Amino acid sequence: MKEIMKKNKKASRTNYGAMVFLILGLSAVIFPLYIAIVVSLKAPSDMTLDVAGLLSLPSKFIFSNYAEAIRVTDFWRSMANSLFITIATVVLSIVIHSLAGYVIGRGMAKRKTFKFCYLYIISGMFVPFALLMLPLIKQMARLGLANQGGVILGYLVFFMPMNILLYTGYLKNVPVTLDEAGYIDGTNTWGTFWKIIFPVMSPMHATVAILTALGTWNDVMLPLILMGGSGVNTLPLAQLTFQTQFGTNYNLAFASYILALVPIVIFYLICQRKIINGVMSGSIK
Repeated sequence: MKEIMKKNKKASRTNYGAMVFLILGLSAVIFPLYIAIVVSLKAPSDMTLDVAGLLSLPSKFIFSNYAEAIRVTDFWRSMANSLFITIATVVLSIVIHSLAGYVIGRGMAKRKTFKFCYLYIISGMFVPFALLMLPLIKQMARLGLANQGGVILGYLVFFMPMNILLYTGYLKNVPVTLDEAGYIDGTNTWGTFWKIIFPVMSPMHATVAILTALGTWNDVMLPLILMGGSGVNTLPLAQLTFQTQFGTNYNLAFASYILALVPIVIFYLICQRKIINGVMSGSIK
């Protein structure tokens, strides 16, 4: 009886500790979101630099801040550009990187060449973007890719190491017998991948989709160096211009941040059920 009571006490302490960490994590997310929403609904006259002024509710909710932020940043056109780049990057990443991950993942057990290719691609995760920035500008300009197509191509290259790592890790939990069953049915390697393996990897597709979409949607550096000054803005680029022009008007700035946050949050809510499953499965060797 005493041992059972001791176990219950330890379990309750563990639960209390987990609750504390959950509350701290939730606060770390809720607090800045609350500040952003409150500031976006305030008038400039309500803005103060003290903590109490930032936390206090506005004396009057100014919803016109959102309309003004939409007008100043040309929100709908910028969002359309961001959506096009993000959707194209996500779709191409899932198709190309999953195929490459399948070839490398299945080939590593047979030939050392695939192992070398895997390590070579993964090593790209350790190359900082600052080292590639200047050569990238020159090469893209010479190839005529200083546009949306060049941005999408750049994202496909930069997200390849992480996505290959995820796909090859996930494939270790997909039995080779599925491939063999496809071959017995008369399906070639191409057909086996698309008809059998690709649907099985749907949890990892969701994980890759959300990670790639988040990185693409929030990135400002690659569109800035390739499309800066061209008049074609993504949402982060539009907000950068907005901040430069209206650096002291935090109400409009935070309103634009909230507007840019909504589409990616909706996308995350749609994919969230499969994300954790994909990450956990891909981390098991």
